Amino acid sequence: MDSAAKIFAYCERGLDPSFWAEPFNAITNIGFIIGAAFALRELIARPKTEPKLFRYFLVLTVFVIGIGSFLFHTYATPWASAADVIPIGIFMLAYLGYALYAFAGLPLLLTLPAIAGFAWVIEQAMQVQCDALGFSLPLLQKTNCLNGSFGYLPALAAMLLIGAWLTVRRHPTAPYVLGASLVFMISVTLRATDRIWCNDISFMGKAIGTHFLWHMCNSTVLFLLVLAAVRHGAHGPVPAGTRQTA
Repeated sequence: MDSAAKIFAYCERGLDPSFWAEPFNAITNIGFIIGAAFALRELIARPKTEPKLFRYFLVLTVFVIGIGSFLFHTYATPWASAADVIPIGIFMLAYLGYALYAFAGLPLLLTLPAIAGFAWVIEQAMQVQCDALGFSLPLLQKTNCLNGSFGYLPALAAMLLIGAWLTVRRHPTAPYVLGASLVFMISVTLRATDRIWCNDISFMGKAIGTHFLWHMCNSTVLFLLVLAAVRHGAHGPVPAGTRQTA
């Protein structure tokens, strides 16, 4: 594929190849930058005795996600698409491993295979075609399966399961993870319906769709997840029947 070829993936761009064809989709990435900045400020303020290296990595990854997504929604080229999706994939795998090991208390020898298995499930989910599953609803079939959002469903399932486990263990990160899960449900729905509601949501006569709302919701999701790590990542898992405090 020609590296200069344009990718017309979302409602707001339409067939416009120009840099600012997606102003809402581009500018709303500031949410990731703001979330990372607030999380960074709080992490710096944590006690110096706490291990922080991996939590700094998570915060940095959220910042890079914002930059990568901005590049894709302005340049809309294959290299910009890679700059968009690669940091997201890294964050999903890194945070899953961190949550399983630091929050849920899963041994490292089990955490690593869990990450590998999750990566495989994500890869398979990204290749799913709704037609092959027999689904006929426009919501599922428009452009491709859930408008390319089907691959995020394993991440949602993982968040809900981990959030439920942390709730049972009365871990202080449970409200953060469950809250992020609920927002992520809305987020994925907005991403999936971008083209379906394309002509119903406009600004000054230009169709903008719902993808920009995915950015706004997703920046909230990542902020909640990183905030859980920042505030409680140094505490470790909680034995059943007990509860930690900050």
